[in-house]
Amino acid sequence: MNRTLLALALMGVTSGAAYAQSSVTLYGELDAGLLYTNKTLAPTTGGNAGSNFSLIDGGRAPSFFGFTGTEDLGGGLKAKFKIESGINVANGGLNNSNGNQFGRQAWLALDGNFGEFKAGLQFSPFFLAVDESDPRAFSLFGSGALPYVNSAIGTGIFNSNAVSYTTPRFAGLQGRAMLALGGSPGDFQAGRQYSFAVNYEHGGLTANAAFYDGNAGGTANTPVPTNLGFEGRMLGVSYAYGPVIAKASFVNYKVAGSANNNVYGGGLTYYVSPAFDVNGGVWVTSDRDHTTNHSVLAALGAEYFLSKTTSLYAQVGLVDNHGAMDTGLSITGALNEVPGTTTGADIGIRHTF
Repeated sequence: MNRTLLALALMGVTSGAAYAQSSVTLYGELDAGLLYTNKTLAPTTGGNAGSNFSLIDGGRAPSFFGFTGTEDLGGGLKAKFKIESGINVANGGLNNSNGNQFGRQAWLALDGNFGEFKAGLQFSPFFLAVDESDPRAFSLFGSGALPYVNSAIGTGIFNSNAVSYTTPRFAGLQGRAMLALGGSPGDFQAGRQYSFAVNYEHGGLTANAAFYDGNAGGTANTPVPTNLGFEGRMLGVSYAYGPVIAKASFVNYKVAGSANNNVYGGGLTYYVSPAFDVNGGVWVTSDRDHTTNHSVLAALGAEYFLSKTTSLYAQVGLVDNHGAMDTGLSITGALNEVPGTTTGADIGIRHTF
């Protein structure tokens, strides 16, 4: 009996020690805004349906929640996981994902001195590089996110059935590579996607280069299209000098049977104080196959943090479309706009937890 009690006690100590080395965290972000645009695209006619004023989810950033966990395996090795669901605070539905319940991220990873191996639904290195090079932090209103989603929808953002590797950073350099295994009966190449990126950091300088290639089709169950035939290339650079960060980028989105868009973007972020920043950017999009199709998108925003987790924001912007180009002002509520000039603004509140 004494031996049994001792064994149980030791098991309790061991179990407690293992538990202490593991952690699971609930995290997320909620964003609600009021959006106004002086024009609205009529889906049936393609003309102007008039002005619009609405409550939207994700005026500044996507709303989502998720669970992430880490287990220390010893010797510098860690097991990690993340499952993340996009949500719509306006109506409680799904949003800002591929349309599935945990459609933003769902992956397992091993992380150590060798780098990180990851398997599951994840963001591509190409998308992460474009995001990192955006002067307005990929705001859902008036940023480089508009020409991205307008060209490729969710392809390259949400990658199902993917494996990836991220190298350790060496002499300022870090590499990322991803392969998403597509396939359908009789065609292993359907829906296959791969991407790689290189990032360099030195002092205030950051540079990104990335590539993406994806085949159409496959069997991934994604209600929001994430498997278009799509090639992407990008170069980006940023420089931080005190409270000012300047960023510029070039991105090419080539979508089979659709467009071949070059996007030139750049802008500044100025941290007036740790709690207040202003930022602005301009993005020029041109269809290489039909140069009469082009647009100019410009936006200015400000965000004030009431606390470390809650902020108020205001944004204004305009987009000028020519030919068949239909670049919009907001991912939610105004993804596509009519020919000519459209102006708009939004205000909102954002909370992270």
